[in-house]
Parts: sequence; structure tokens; C-alpha cells
Amino acid sequence: MIRMKKITLLSLCLIALGYQSYGQAKGNISEVNDSNTPLHLLQPDYPVKYGAVTTQDVKHTLDKVYQYLDRATPAMLEDKDTHLELANLQQLDTNSIFKKGDFRLISYEWGVTYGAMLRVSQVTKDQKYADYTHRRLELIATVLPHFRALEKEHAGYHSPVHSVFQPHALDDAGAMCAAMIKAQQSGALKQDIKAITDNYIDYILHKEYRLKDGTLARNRPQPNTLWLDDLYMSLPALAQMYQLTGDEHYIDEAIKQFWLFTDKMFVAEKNLYRHGWVEGMKPHPAFHWARANGWALLTAVELLNVLPESHSARAKLLTQFKKHAEGIAGIQDGTGFWHQLLDRPDSYLETSATAIYAYCIARGINAGWLDKKAYGPMVLQAWNAVDSKVNQEGQVEGTCVGTGMGFDPAFYYYRPVNKFAAHGYGPVLLAGAEVYALINDHHYEINDSSVQF
Repeated sequence: MIRMKKITLLSLCLIALGYQSYGQAKGNISEVNDSNTPLHLLQPDYPVKYGAVTTQDVKHTLDKVYQYLDRATPAMLEDKDTHLELANLQQLDTNSIFKKGDFRLISYEWGVTYGAMLRVSQVTKDQKYADYTHRRLELIATVLPHFRALEKEHAGYHSPVHSVFQPHALDDAGAMCAAMIKAQQSGALKQDIKAITDNYIDYILHKEYRLKDGTLARNRPQPNTLWLDDLYMSLPALAQMYQLTGDEHYIDEAIKQFWLFTDKMFVAEKNLYRHGWVEGMKPHPAFHWARANGWALLTAVELLNVLPESHSARAKLLTQFKKHAEGIAGIQDGTGFWHQLLDRPDSYLETSATAIYAYCIARGINAGWLDKKAYGPMVLQAWNAVDSKVNQEGQVEGTCVGTGMGFDPAFYYYRPVNKFAAHGYGPVLLAGAEVYALINDHHYEINDSSVQF
């Protein structure tokens, strides 16, 4: 960092001297040319800040996001009509809800956010991030038996925690389960959440719809449909259960599912995944939606994080991760973002996918899976792009809202973006945490105006 600052200062001085000498020779004429100015040191007009990233800057952005989310997701209950806080669990009735904020406390998006908060705390050593996750997960675990009793007493009533004990989709189960197991392994939870995570795992393993070959599937928007998103909505939970228990059954199923999806959905000539796959559809459209490819890359990272070096499945999985990372890296926009449809540069630049890629590729470098010289500079620019979308309130802008599966480009091109799209917050926290670790552990400099690791 010191050398980078020196080079930047030298560049400015040389440009200034060039202007000065030319001005002395030519009076007030200020035209810059090759004879009076070292043109290679002129600063490009970057649309997104280039280069210089410090741990202090990254932490400042993470703190802004944290402060917003801590305000926007209160960890308390209220009466839905009076909005009075319910401090006594004996007061709970069918009118009781989690206090309204900007986001729900129970969703797959918030499962990603809870896990991300734990990673930020681990990397920065700032306990408030882990406390955010612990407080909310403990609240969910504490109120669960009370709301379950109310549901038994009142036929047809669905409590605020209904999806926890009665999941109906992988969206309900996987991401929340993975975050809960990570929090449980941290040792800081006061509540025993084993029954909750066991219930989630039971849903993933035994209750979700499957194709005849065993692939986890859905029956929407067409019968026998695969959503690439579902890799993340299931496999990280199985990976975490494997790490928690040592039971090979969980990781075997996760690896099996990863390859069942990959065999059907990976487009080898582009090293990208299609978003959706429908059994029997011919020809099959391939829309490479950015965030879905993010969920797939993130799933590979989650599996590699827990697989022992000696595991027989590791080498093949690592090769696939590298192929996918290479495919994604090759189509990064010059701003540092990626496009909503990855291979269509006239589609808009999207924040959540960019953040996921920044995290996954930085994690690949930090874990020794990817070459820092090849991938480090693009990660820093991806972070600069993401950072440019965190506003002064700590809100993440430019995130595509929830998106189903489509088979025409217009569907993806015109999906709305919104700062209240919950999908952006966990990925931004993950990206910040891993970039923080990257620049803390790996030296980089600005050499002849470009980032070099």
C-alpha cells in the first residue's frame, strides 16, 4: 500500500511538472501533448473507482450496511394492530408478529445474510456482526414452541414461524438451515436449535419433489423443472450438517446433487450454467442469469469449504469451480460489474451477482484455489463496483428483485431492481468480508497505473 501511494503521488507530480514546463514555454496555452506531459500517467476517466482499496474503506462500507440492517430488522415481537412491543412470551397470541422492518427475519435471503454476518465477524474480529445473527436466530428458536402451540389450538392459523416447522420448498429450508448450523458451531448460541436444523434437513432429504433420477426439482413453471437457484437452497445445509456430525451420508448426497444439476445445466462451451432446465424440452433455451450462476458458484465454494483435502470428490469439484470462475471472469464488464444476463452486454449491470462473484473468487484466492495474480485485480474492481452501490444509508442499490424462470430474453432484461430486494445484502457482506481478508493477507500495488498482485 505504501508503494502504491508513492507511485500515485509521483504520477501527479510528473503531470504537474509537465504542465508547468509547458506553461513556462508557451504562456497560457494548456494543451497537453507527448512532448510536455508523460501521457501514460494521465488518469483515465473511470466510471467506477479503480484500484485503491483498503481494509479501512471496506470496513467502513460493511459498518454502514450493518447499521442499516440492525435498524431495519428489529429483533422483537409486536401486536400487529397496536404495534406495542411484546416483551413477555406469555402475551403471544394469533395477533403477534415480528416487529415490522424493511426485511423479513425468516427467508432464504436472510439465511444468506445471517451466514454473511458470521463471516464478517470472523474476518474483521468485530463481534457485533455475529451478535446480529445470534440475537435473531435465538429469538426465532425461543418463540417457535409458543407459536407451534398456537397453530395447534387454532385451525388454519399460520404463525410468523410457520415455514420453520412446516417448510414447503427448498427456499424455506436450505439457506436458513446452513446459517443456523454455522451459528451453532460458533458456540455462541444459547438456544438449542438441533430440532430446527434436523427438521430442515429432513425436508431437503425426504420431502422435496425429485425427478426419477433423484434430482431435487420443482413442478413450476413447468412439470419436472430444475432451478439452478436450488443448488444453494439445499446443498450448503447438507455440507454444514456433514461438518457438524461427520456423517458422510450428507456430503455424499450434496455431491450427488451437484453433479446431477451440473450434467443437465452446465453449458461447457461457455463455462456457464443455464438458469432453468425442463425435462423433455427440445431445443432447450439457455439463459445465463447472473444471480443463479452466483448461487451455483457459491454452492461449490460451500462444498469446498468443508471437504477434506483427501476426499475423493474434491479434485473434480475444484476443477468445476475453476471452469465456472474462468467463464465468469472472462465476461466481467469494464466497470467491474456483471450483466443481468451474463453473455448479453446490453442487459443491465446487476449488484447482487457481482457481489457473489467478488466473494467466491476472493475466497478462491484466499483458499489457494485460484491464482491471485490472475484473479486479484478483477476482484478488487468487482468490490469497487459493489461499493459504489451502497448508499449513505447503507442500503444496497441495483439488485434484481426475486426472479422466477423464463424462456425469453425480455423476462430477464426488464426485471426490476430495488434497494429493498433482500437478495443483495448477504452477498455484499460476504464480498466485503472476503475482500477484507484478501487485501489483509495479500500484497498488491499500482504498477504503471494498473493493479498488480
